[in-house]
Amino acid sequence: MILIVDDDIAVRTSLGLLLKQAGYATKAVGTPEEALRVVRETPPELALMDMNYSMATTGEDGLRLLGQVKEVAPQVPVILITGWGSISLAVEGMKAGAAEFVTKPWNNDSLLQTIRTVISLAEAHAAHPDDEVSPTRRQLDRQYNFKNIVGQDAQLLQVLRSVGQVAATDASVLIEGESGTGKELIAEAIHLNSHRRNKPFVKVNLGGISASLFESEMFGHRRGAFTDAKADRQGRFEMANGGTIFLDEIGELDMGSQVKLLRVLQDRTYEVLGDSRSRSLDIRVICATNRDLAQEVREGRFREDLFYRINLITVRLPALRERPDDVPLLAQHFVNNLRTAYNRPALKVNTRALHWLREQPLPGNIRELKNLVERAVLVSGKDELGPEEFQAQAQRSTKAAEPGALPEVGLMTLDEMEAQMIRKTVDFYAGNLSRVAKALGLSRGALYRRLEKFNIPFDHAQ
Repeated sequence: MILIVDDDIAVRTSLGLLLKQAGYATKAVGTPEEALRVVRETPPELALMDMNYSMATTGEDGLRLLGQVKEVAPQVPVILITGWGSISLAVEGMKAGAAEFVTKPWNNDSLLQTIRTVISLAEAHAAHPDDEVSPTRRQLDRQYNFKNIVGQDAQLLQVLRSVGQVAATDASVLIEGESGTGKELIAEAIHLNSHRRNKPFVKVNLGGISASLFESEMFGHRRGAFTDAKADRQGRFEMANGGTIFLDEIGELDMGSQVKLLRVLQDRTYEVLGDSRSRSLDIRVICATNRDLAQEVREGRFREDLFYRINLITVRLPALRERPDDVPLLAQHFVNNLRTAYNRPALKVNTRALHWLREQPLPGNIRELKNLVERAVLVSGKDELGPEEFQAQAQRSTKAAEPGALPEVGLMTLDEMEAQMIRKTVDFYAGNLSRVAKALGLSRGALYRRLEKFNIPFDHAQ
């Protein structure tokens, strides 16, 4: 049974009809007192609660009721209903234990999807309590498709178990972890183990999209929508419709684009530039970041409401140094791939080399290990790789990391290198953008575009 709590009889009736048509039994009440009585007597499967029950619209009565419900029946998930202008109240509710929030007027399909997701998560949690014995890799592989993920470290196995459980729902997932830890592989694993596995999986690197191009890239545009719109363009959300969209580097998104993204994720609707017709979305959203988003929220660089919208489930990937026993397995995996790629059937890495690799810090994580193995294979020309072949490449990498030198291949992307150089130049010239542009060999317009793209603060007056 789903409990509907709202002082507006029209809202109660509308929600009751919608849920009845979807096959849910419901109980509708109009006051916090009635809601608490029902929760005590017959705890519902889920509670759908309004935030206001009086003339005042502070939401205090809704937050009070939420706290009372969680005290009486902590296992009952609660979805809050609020107006778009009161999302800050819903965020307070999320902090107080609510599972999700929806805004009025709601989209029926989106609301039903949210309800199914929250109920599925509650059922998964009940079936697999936190104190359950850690699974083995063999057990996980019998249940789920993790063929692209290498490792059997206990921390990784806990992550994979969470991924398998969450994949069956449509819950939004935030993947946290250092660069090179395999966040994209985890996102793909969630998609491959979901009911959307046969639908599109669309990857978007938000760090590579400037604020001025965000709407065109994500929502698409019609021919003639702006000066350079020579033809219709399909947006990333439309490409992903029915499937999963993976928003990588979401911590790089500027504040204006964050508002636009929040609207889409909240309403599950969007408009193509140059076309006023709203379009509906049916997507699973997975985000990833190498930043501490909670800290970004505290420092005012990331919207708190968007943060709570994207992290219904948070998955933290351990750094490679936290799972050293997986280093030899990964090295062997990369060598096996290179054996096929370069048609060198005798290629192998000896035990001493695997022990040496296991002891290395590898700050670039799996990406750095992969590049180190490939360089050793290509440069040494030997069929058996010992510690010496890897040490030679690691020494080159260390030398290249000295001040003023370029980083070794695989340790930094071009975007990261460009952003770092621009930041250093802006600091060096104390924000004088004319001198910065000249030093970098760019026009001021090109510099502005890059400052926007990398979310680097600047003053137009300089």
